[in-house]
Amino acid sequence: MLFPIASQAEHLKKLLLHQHFNFTNYCHVFLLQYNRVWIPDNEEVWQSAEITKNYKAGDRFLHVQLEDGTELSYPVDPAALPPLRNPDILVGENDLTALSYLHEPAVLHNLKIRFVESKLIYTYSGIILVAINPYKELPIYGDAIIHAYSGQNMGDMDPHIFAVAEEAYKQMARNNKNQSIIVSGESGAGKTVSARYTMRYFATVSKSSNNAHVEDKVLASNPITEAVGNAKTTRNDNSSRFGKYTEISFDQSYQIIGANMRTYLLEKSRVVFQSENERNYHIFYQLCASAMQPEYEHLKLGRSQENNLCCTILGCITKQVPQHCSTLINCTVSGDFQMDVFKMLAAILHLGNVEIAAVGDERSSISAEDKHLSIFCELLDLNCDKVAWWLCHRKIVTTSETVTKPMTRAQAANARDALAKKIYSHLFDFIVDRINQALQFPGKQHTFIGVLDIYGFETFDVNSFEQFCINYANEKLQQQFNLHVFKLEQEEYMKEDIPWTLIDFYDNQPVIDLIEAKMGILELLDEECLLPHGKDENWLQKLYNNFVNKNTLFEKPRMSNTSFIIQHFADKVEYKCEGFLEKNRDTVHEVLIEILKESKVYLTFYWKRFISRTLLSGVFQFRNSLSLLMATLNATTPHYVRCIKPNDEKLPFEFDSKRVVQQLRACGVLETIRISAQSYPSRWTYIEFFSRYSILMTQQELSINDKKQICKIVLQRLIQDHNQYQFGRTKIFFRAGQVAYLEKLRSDRLRQACILIQKRVRGWLQRRSFLSTRRAAITLQQYFRGQQAITARNLKETWAAIVIQKYCRGYLVRRLLLCFHLALNLTHLIKVFLHLPCSFSLLFNRVLESHFQSQKEIYEKEIEGLNFKVEHLSQDINHLQKLFREENDINDGIRLEVSRLTSENLVSSRCRSTTQMCLWHSECCGNVFEISRLKQTGPYLKPRGVVVNMIPGLPAHILFMCVRYADYLNDADMLKSFMNVTIDGIKQVVKEHSEDFEMLSFWLSNTYYFLNCLKQYSGEEEFMKYNTPRQNKNCLKHFDLSEYRQILSDLAIRIYHQFIIVMENNIQHMIVPGMLEYESLQGISGLKPTGFRKRSSSIDDTDTYTMTSVLQQLSYFYSTMCQNGLDSELLKQAVKQLFFLIGAVTLNSLFLRKDMCSCRKGMQIRCNISYLEEWLKDKNLQSSNAKETLEPLSQAAWLLQVKKITDDDAKEICEHCTSLSTVQIVKILNSYTPIDDFEKRVTPSFVRKVQAMLNNREEVPQLMLDTKHLFQVTFPFTPSPHALELIQVPSSFKLGFLTRV
Repeated sequence: MLFPIASQAEHLKKLLLHQHFNFTNYCHVFLLQYNRVWIPDNEEVWQSAEITKNYKAGDRFLHVQLEDGTELSYPVDPAALPPLRNPDILVGENDLTALSYLHEPAVLHNLKIRFVESKLIYTYSGIILVAINPYKELPIYGDAIIHAYSGQNMGDMDPHIFAVAEEAYKQMARNNKNQSIIVSGESGAGKTVSARYTMRYFATVSKSSNNAHVEDKVLASNPITEAVGNAKTTRNDNSSRFGKYTEISFDQSYQIIGANMRTYLLEKSRVVFQSENERNYHIFYQLCASAMQPEYEHLKLGRSQENNLCCTILGCITKQVPQHCSTLINCTVSGDFQMDVFKMLAAILHLGNVEIAAVGDERSSISAEDKHLSIFCELLDLNCDKVAWWLCHRKIVTTSETVTKPMTRAQAANARDALAKKIYSHLFDFIVDRINQALQFPGKQHTFIGVLDIYGFETFDVNSFEQFCINYANEKLQQQFNLHVFKLEQEEYMKEDIPWTLIDFYDNQPVIDLIEAKMGILELLDEECLLPHGKDENWLQKLYNNFVNKNTLFEKPRMSNTSFIIQHFADKVEYKCEGFLEKNRDTVHEVLIEILKESKVYLTFYWKRFISRTLLSGVFQFRNSLSLLMATLNATTPHYVRCIKPNDEKLPFEFDSKRVVQQLRACGVLETIRISAQSYPSRWTYIEFFSRYSILMTQQELSINDKKQICKIVLQRLIQDHNQYQFGRTKIFFRAGQVAYLEKLRSDRLRQACILIQKRVRGWLQRRSFLSTRRAAITLQQYFRGQQAITARNLKETWAAIVIQKYCRGYLVRRLLLCFHLALNLTHLIKVFLHLPCSFSLLFNRVLESHFQSQKEIYEKEIEGLNFKVEHLSQDINHLQKLFREENDINDGIRLEVSRLTSENLVSSRCRSTTQMCLWHSECCGNVFEISRLKQTGPYLKPRGVVVNMIPGLPAHILFMCVRYADYLNDADMLKSFMNVTIDGIKQVVKEHSEDFEMLSFWLSNTYYFLNCLKQYSGEEEFMKYNTPRQNKNCLKHFDLSEYRQILSDLAIRIYHQFIIVMENNIQHMIVPGMLEYESLQGISGLKPTGFRKRSSSIDDTDTYTMTSVLQQLSYFYSTMCQNGLDSELLKQAVKQLFFLIGAVTLNSLFLRKDMCSCRKGMQIRCNISYLEEWLKDKNLQSSNAKETLEPLSQAAWLLQVKKITDDDAKEICEHCTSLSTVQIVKILNSYTPIDDFEKRVTPSFVRKVQAMLNNREEVPQLMLDTKHLFQVTFPFTPSPHALELIQVPSSFKLGFLTRV
C-alpha cells in the first residue's frame, strides 16, 4: 500500500526528520562524548565534528570539535539532532546501503572518499549505479575488463558499468524477459559515454555467429548520432541534445541479431541559435573543417567563422567528415546518399547566411545577388526566385480567397530559421531511419535490452520550452523509478519472510497532473496555439488564473510577469514563457515545403511524411513518444545508472560537494536511501554475520553445529530490543545504527584482547628484565663481598675455620676405623656359620627353590596366553591379506575388461568409418594390409589401460617401426600413404576429443615421441650422435622425412595449444574462489558488510572451491601427464602456463575487487602462493620457472601487507614491486581497504608520492594482465634409449596382425 506525500516541502521535512529519527532511537536522546556527528556547512554542505561533552535531553547546544581543531557550541533542536557519522571501517563501501547510518551526509562522504582518495568512479546505491565523471581517461574499459566481468554475479566485483550490463544480460537469459538500462544525469555527467560502454559490452560478449557483424554496426551508429545530435554547451563539450532509446535485439542463443533506435526531442532551436560560449551541432564544424578537400569543394563552404549558424568556440570535437564516411558506409549509407546528406547540411549553413533586408516597416526582401541563397538553391536544385519570394511572403487561405501577405524583416527571419530547423530535423530523422534499416534483421527477435540515454533534470539561468519538456520527461521517469524501488523493497521482504510494514515515499503524481492533466499546462498551451492570434503572454495569464494560489506546486515570480515557477521533484524551476507557442507550433509555411518537394535531391522525397506532422504540436508529439517510452520501460526490467558531474570546471577527480549533493537530490539516489532507511537498511547473510562477529560468540555458542541458530542466539543476547532486527530466510535485517553498534562491540572486544596480549607480553618482558637485573645484582654482590673478605678479621675467622675442620676431619677418620673393625668381626661370624650342620643349608635351599618354582609357573602361564593371542592375530592377518588379494584381482580384471571393450569399440567404429587402402603390388599386398590395419587402430588407442607398465611413447615407436618397414621395402607410395593416414588420424581424434584432457595428453605425448623417432633415426649426424651403435643400424636408408617432421611439429604445437586450453578451462573457475576468496588462514577473516548487491542463497558454503580444490586439480593434471609419458620439459612448460594463468586471473580479480585489497587478504594470498610453491617442490618442478610467473601476484600480496606511511615506505615499494606496473601499484594503493579500525587508509599524498617515484619507468600503462597470453612452446629433442628390436607389443593393444620382420 502506498502513501504519497502531497508536497515537496512536506517530503523534505519528513526526510530530515527521518534522518535523525534513527539516531534518536539508537542513542536514546543521549549524545555521548567522543561520538562523531555531521553538522551543516556552507562550503562543504556537511562537516564532520566530534562531541566533546555529553549531550542530555533538553540541552540547547551541542559542544563539538571540528576536524581542524576548532571547538564549537552548535545550536540543536531536540527534535532534529545532528546525524551520526558511520565508523571509519564502513567508509568507502562499494554499496551505499552497506552503511549503518543512511542519510545525506553519509552518502556524500562515502562518494567523496571513493572518488577523491580511491579514484573509484562507480558506486552502488541499492539498485542504482552512481557514476561520477572523472574527466580523465581511465584504463578500466578494455576487453580484458569486459571478459573479467562477463559471467560474474553483481556485487562479486567492484561496481562498474560493465557489471550493470552483465546483470541485464544475465537476467534476460535467465528469465527470458526484456531489460532496460536507464542512463540519466546532467549535461556533462557522462551519460553518452556510459551508454556507449554498455552497448560495447553487449557487442563484445554476445557476438553474432553469422558474418553480418551486427554488433559492429551498432557501435558504428554512435559516432554518427553524436555528430548530428551532440554539441558543446557551457556544461559539456559533447552534450547530447536529444534523447535516445536503443533496443538491441537478441536471438534464442542470446546473440545480437539487430537493433533499433528511437529518438526524443531533438533541440532544433540550436540550429539557428546558440547561447554564449555554446556551439551548434558537431557535424557543421566537421563539415567546415573538410571544406577545402576536393570532394567537398562544390559545397562552397568557408571556415566555420564565416557561417552565421556556427559560433567560433574552440576546444571541441573537430573531427573531419571523411572519418564519418566509413561508419556511414557500415550503416549501408551509399556514397550518393552521403553526398546528399552533406549537401543538405551545407544548404542549411548557406541558408543561415541569407541576408534579409527591411523594406519599410511592413515588408522585407532578399537581394537577387545574394550568393548564399543562390548556393542554397543550387545545392537543393530549387528555383531561386520562388524561394526568395516565399521567404518574405506568406500565403493566407480563407474560405473565399487566397491572399499573399508580405512579412516584416523579423517575420521573414523567423520563417528562414524555421525552414533551417525543419530541414535539419528532417535530415536527423532520415539518418536515424537509415541506421535502423541497416540494423534490421530477418525474422523475429527473442528478447531485447534497451539502453536509454536521456537528458537529466535541467535548470539554467533562463529556462524555456526545451527545459520544460526535459523536466516533464524526468518527472515521468522519476515516478517509474520510485514505484520500481518500492516494488523491489517489497519483494525482498516477501522473499525473506519478513513482515512488511507500510513505507511512505514521495509520489510526484501531483506535479505530473499539473503538467498533463485536463486543463493542465500542456492542454492550455495547445489551446492557445490553435488561436489565430495566440500569444505567449495570453497563455501565461491563463496559467496564472488557473493555478496561482490554487496549486501549491505552481508559483508566480514576485519580480516578473513573463515567467512561472514549478516545484519539481528535484528543485524549483523558473520558466520564461517567451517562445513557448512558436516552439510548440513547430510549423513551416506550407508553400516552402511545397517548394522543397520540387527538389530532385533524394532526401527531399521524404517531405510528404512531414506535412501531416505540421498539424501536430510539438508537445503533442513529445507526449505520444514519451508515453510509448514509458510503456516500453514498464514492460521491461529496469536497471539504473545515475551519472554525476563532480564539478563545473571539468577538472579531473575534483569533488564539489554542493554540485554533487544537488544532483543526488535530483536523480533519486537519496530517495532510494530514504526508502531503504525507513525499514531495515543493513542486510547481512548469516555466513557473513558469523564470520564477522564470531569474536563476540562464547565457546558454548560456537559448539552448536547450526551456524544460523548461532547467529540468532548471539544477536538476541547482544541486542535486547528485538525490534531492531529481523531474521530472514537467508539474511539478517538490521535497522539503521545497529551494524555500527555491533562494530563498536567487536572493536571493544578486539581492543580488550589487544590489551590482554599487551599485558602478558609486557609482563613477560618486565619479568625477563627483572631476572636479568637480579642476576647482575647477585654477581655484583658476589664480587663486592669477595673484596670485603680480604681483611684481618676475616683472615682470623678463616684460620679458626681451618682448625675446626682439622678436628672434625680427625673425628671422622676415627669413626671410619671403628667401622672397619666391626666388619672384620662380622666376617669371622659368617665363617663360623658355614661350619654348622648341612640341615640348615638344605632348608635354606628348599625355600629358595619353592619361590623360584612358583615364579616360573606364573611366567609360563603369561607366555602361553601371549602366544595364543599372537597366533589368533596371525590368522586374522592372513585372512585379511587373502581378501585383499582377491579384491585386487577382481578390480584388475574389471579394469582390463573395460579397457579391452573400450578399445574394441573404438577400433570397430574407426574401421567402419575408414575406407580401405588400395592394394599395391601383389608381392607386398599382405604387408600393406597389415599396415593399413595398424593405421586404423593406432590413433584410437585409449590412454587408460594402455599406458600402464609400458615404455613412454610405445604407440609412437610402433608407428615408427611401420615407417621403417616401408623404408626397408623402399616403397615410397606405401610410406606416403602411411604417413598421411597417420597424421590425418591423429588430427581426427584430436578434433573429436578436443575437450578430453586425457586423450589430448596421450596423443601430445605420442606425437612428440613419433617426431623424435623420425629425428633420431633420420640418419642425420646431429641426431645420430646420441644413438647407440645398435640404434644407428636401424636408421632410415632411403627416404628423407624432414617435410613430414615439420608437419608433425606443427601438429604437436596445435595439440599442445588445445591441451593448454582444456586445462585452463577446467581450472579457471576454481582460481578466484580458491586463491582469492577462500581463507586458508583460519581466524583471519576479511568479510565486511556488502550491501544490497551482494546476495547469498545459503548458509552453507561447502560447495565453494578452496585452495585444496586448485591443488587437487593441478595434481590430476600432473599425474595424467606422467601416466601418458609426457616429456618432462613439455610437462614443465605446461605447468608454467597454468601457474601464469592462476597468477594473472587472481591478480586481475584483485584489481577489480576493492573489498579484497586489505592486509589480511594479502596474508591469505601469500599463504596460498606458498601452497603452490610447496606443490612445485613436491613434484620436483622448481626448474620449470612456474614460480616466477607468480611474482606479480606475490608482490601485490606483499604490497597489501607492507606499511604505507613514510617516504622510506614509498621508496621500498618502488624498489620491491618491479613486476607490477605503475598503474597496477597505484590501483592497489587506491583500493586498499582497512578491515578493522586498527588499520589506516592509504593517504592520497602517499599515493602521489609513490606515483612520482615511478614516473621514470618505461612501461605500457596497462592495468589487467593478458590471461590469454601463451608462452612459446619448444619441443626438445630427447632420443629414446630403447632399441627397436627389443620393444614388445602388449596383447591389450589387439595388434596380433603385426609380424616382426
